[in-house]
Amino acid sequence: MTEEQRKYYVRHTDARKFVEAVLRGNGVPEDHATIVADCLVQADLRGVDTHGINRIPSYMARIREGVLNARASPTLQQVTPVVAQVDGQNGFGFVAAHLAMKRAIEMAREFGIGMVSVKHSNHYGMAAWIVQQALDAGMMSLVFTNSSPALPVWGGREKLMGVSPLACGAPAGKEPPFILDMAPSVAARGKIYKAARRGEKIPLDWALDKEGRPTDDPHRALEGVMLPMGGPKGSALSIMMDVFSGVLSGSAFAGHVTNPYDPSRPADVGHFIVAIKPDLFMSLDDFKARMDYLYRRVVDSEKASGVDRIYFPGEIEQLTQAERLKTGIPYVEAEIEALNREAERVGVEKLVVSTVGDA
Repeated sequence: MTEEQRKYYVRHTDARKFVEAVLRGNGVPEDHATIVADCLVQADLRGVDTHGINRIPSYMARIREGVLNARASPTLQQVTPVVAQVDGQNGFGFVAAHLAMKRAIEMAREFGIGMVSVKHSNHYGMAAWIVQQALDAGMMSLVFTNSSPALPVWGGREKLMGVSPLACGAPAGKEPPFILDMAPSVAARGKIYKAARRGEKIPLDWALDKEGRPTDDPHRALEGVMLPMGGPKGSALSIMMDVFSGVLSGSAFAGHVTNPYDPSRPADVGHFIVAIKPDLFMSLDDFKARMDYLYRRVVDSEKASGVDRIYFPGEIEQLTQAERLKTGIPYVEAEIEALNREAERVGVEKLVVSTVGDA
């Protein structure tokens, strides 16, 4: 293991405190900083390192360049009793999406379903945290977003559609809830950024370089295009995300969303968020019992050769979270250094780290 790949461990409480301090130092209101920090640390705890606190340097660069409004507060417009729209005001996507799901949950409690479209937003990190917000309220959910160009449409060669995740969830009883959070590409683009940060190779089936050739070099992959999963199916899913998140909301779409690592102009991301009351057609106890039965049918089904365990969607991340709450969150030296540079810029304490996973 090289020095660059050596793991350093950070307690989730220290990570959250650090991120909140850096955000406040960059002009983010305290209540917004709490939301953003919580979402980023949740991603790291769940093992979704591509959407964790390592995003802070790129977010802060956008604030410094004036293309992300650190002080913006999203506004809410009620459209019908079960439909609302949030204008993110070019602030943090985390804050806009949090407000959107909060309102969707309120409408679902009263009417059974609530839908919120979000416009003029930014990257909102790991979609599963918005699903978890609904689960904590006992709700099912659908969570869509669009994103900057990274995928060609099927048959094309230029970056046009985003690697835009679709997520959904449903509560259960005694068993783990259902949480699906997936990108329409073979791999999330954040995994390529992560490999580039850590000096690692990527699998050859993730992306093409700018000449259209398979590459295991993450830097060449970022110059080229991601590959959709399932060929035309992944391409169609990415277009669907653009329809529901970009076209419907009035935000950027059709390849015009700005990359979160590009500090030249506002991103203008759109989101689509739905909360659904799970006891619309049966009692809540019956619904949860049916979800528990589904879980057991899935994980207890006959295993293929070489498979030790079958996992329910979202279960691996939940197990990772339980482990990292005990051991701490692992980062490499380059990531720690980049984060501490942001602390130095605003005069706050650096990240507290350990080289042993016993946090």
